Amino acid sequence: MSSVGDLGKVKRVETDVVKCKSCGGTMVFDPATQSLKCEHCGNTEVLSRDTNVLERDILEGFEKAARFDRGEQASFKCSNCGAVVMLGADESAAVCPFCSTPIIVKEEYFGGLKPQVILPFKFSADAASDFAKRWAKRRLFAPRKFKKTLSPENMHGVYEPAFTFDSKTRSTYRGRVGDRHTRVVGSGKNRHTETYIVYRNVSGTFDKFFDDVLVANNSNFDQKKLSSLLPFALNEQCVYEKKFLSGYMSEVYQKDVKDGWTDAKKIIDANLYSAIKSTLHCDVVDYLDISTEHSDVKYKYILLPVYFSNYRYNKKDYNLMINGSNGKTSGKTPISPWRVLFAVLIGVALLALFIYLYSFAE
Repeated sequence: MSSVGDLGKVKRVETDVVKCKSCGGTMVFDPATQSLKCEHCGNTEVLSRDTNVLERDILEGFEKAARFDRGEQASFKCSNCGAVVMLGADESAAVCPFCSTPIIVKEEYFGGLKPQVILPFKFSADAASDFAKRWAKRRLFAPRKFKKTLSPENMHGVYEPAFTFDSKTRSTYRGRVGDRHTRVVGSGKNRHTETYIVYRNVSGTFDKFFDDVLVANNSNFDQKKLSSLLPFALNEQCVYEKKFLSGYMSEVYQKDVKDGWTDAKKIIDANLYSAIKSTLHCDVVDYLDISTEHSDVKYKYILLPVYFSNYRYNKKDYNLMINGSNGKTSGKTPISPWRVLFAVLIGVALLALFIYLYSFAE
């Protein structure tokens, strides 16, 4: 986010700031107490959580044709310091870069779907930093200097958009699978054991219900990144309330429900293949054709809590992600050549010691 000079081609949007009823200060969401807390006087406001989460019929989502397309840049005027700043193309909540006031874009500005569900952050940036440090300690080749960069100041909480899908599936399958067997062949010096495969034809039906198949919906947080942080504590999700966003950034979805469902079916198909294969108790699969029908398909648009830490080490950028509901951490770390060399030397020394002891024993 940056300051704006010429706003001639930029759409101005209105934003909300949650104000303290006691002193008028800014209220932000406090994960530790799961309430709003005033940054000035410390006053708290309990947030009611509606856990009656309702999913929508997927045909409703198809009818909305709800692909997000803002079509133009946007700006807002900070209600605290008066600065006019740019809003990122995919942001619905942010923080003023000049005075750190949390702002939330009014929902009327966004077309398409509105978030139905939110999984609130469970812990603060301080705790996220602790999770990251514990994760880094297990990276033996990570430089000590890098581990010191994992501070709360470098942790940024972002609510990432995703869809969940439920579906009842009935699959019809047919294929050819095989079982490995062994037999002794030959005689004398040529006597040996060989492995061979006995194939059999298979067919049948397979029923399975899929609940809350998670599909990522933003290029900054794609399916690969989402999968690296699974599982999210979806049992703690609640009906969306924008006050949970106060003090955090929030991105919006980039794919419509149809595209999301296409991605979900790929995940479901892979799961069905593994599940059906496991029922066949075979060693190898020659081929397995599966045709699946879906019924009673439901979806919901959910915001997931993720802490990001971006850091630079030796002129290279590294990114770290922390699941904001359970602390699971994923990312890459730089590698210290000295630590690698030390490990290699220890390995060589141990190997030499083993060879020496083995020779001495003989």
